[in-house]
Amino acid sequence: MLEEMIGQVVVVDMKSPFVCLGKLVRVDGQFMEMVDADLHDLRDTQTTRENYVVASRETGVKRNRKRALIAYSEIVGISRIEDVVEY
Repeated sequence: MLEEMIGQVVVVDMKSPFVCLGKLVRVDGQFMEMVDADLHDLRDTQTTRENYVVASRETGVKRNRKRALIAYSEIVGISRIEDVVEY
């Protein structure tokens, strides 16, 4: 299923107060690799996770990492950014 998302911009919701947005380029047994990624610490803002993701969908990913490896053990959910809905 993740292989279908390779090459697309995805949103990775994490167990911690982090969310990562970026282009998924590789998956293996332990990690997913993203490029042109925004690894965002939600403790740095007063916005909610949902509002931050919706705003990023509208304005584009604010890249702060050329490359990020995300451990599957830290992931709660993954979706394509185009599948994010505004409520």
